[in-house]
Amino acid sequence: MSTLGVNIDHVATVRQARRTVEPDPVWAAALAELGGADAITVHLREDRRHIQDRDLEVLRRTVQVKLNLECAIAPSMIDIACRVKPCQVTLVPEKREEITTEGGLDVVAHRAATEEAVLRLKDAGITVSLFIDPCPQQIDASVDLGVAAAELHTGCYANAATEAERHNELVKLSRASAMVRLAGLELNAGHGLTYRNVVPVARLDGMGELNIGHSIVARAVFVGFTQAVREMKSLISG
Repeated sequence: MSTLGVNIDHVATVRQARRTVEPDPVWAAALAELGGADAITVHLREDRRHIQDRDLEVLRRTVQVKLNLECAIAPSMIDIACRVKPCQVTLVPEKREEITTEGGLDVVAHRAATEEAVLRLKDAGITVSLFIDPCPQQIDASVDLGVAAAELHTGCYANAATEAERHNELVKLSRASAMVRLAGLELNAGHGLTYRNVVPVARLDGMGELNIGHSIVARAVFVGFTQAVREMKSLISG
């Protein structure tokens, strides 16, 4: 049965739009836990466009479930991760000009830098996951680095324009999922998942944690954060 990691970045996005103190993502994390979240995910970006250092520090002290920090492989970000020591760090690609993450981390192209980041995190006692595209080369490279988990990028599936395209992308995800599990890594997935498209991904064999943010935050505007999380948890647990 899949578990739910609730990404609270876009609560901070609303706050940062006015450079004020509300809504506070720390409150969102507490409400997400009440709704059944199995993990809280935050992406501390180098440009600090949403989550701030203060948020991460307070969340580390208050979150009662797994705290999953997404960050770039930049040494300065690894410094922060090793100091704060979240339960898990998921290494992701990052470009300043992008609105949201546009694909998986290219572990093959950035092998040396990724390996250095992984080694530092493991030495600090932190579980490491890599956010990668569902392709064999990236999975093999991730396995070689000895990480604990691979989070498959589901953006192409989520953005598919037709049912046929969506089916093809789901097949790719299914094959990649089998590779990840066969290699002995924990299987996670995320990006672009919504209340409308999440169920087929949640039902892939061996699927573990699904990290979902924007769709939950958007629904929470109308039904409240705890209820929005409960509804998503019910879908992926069914």
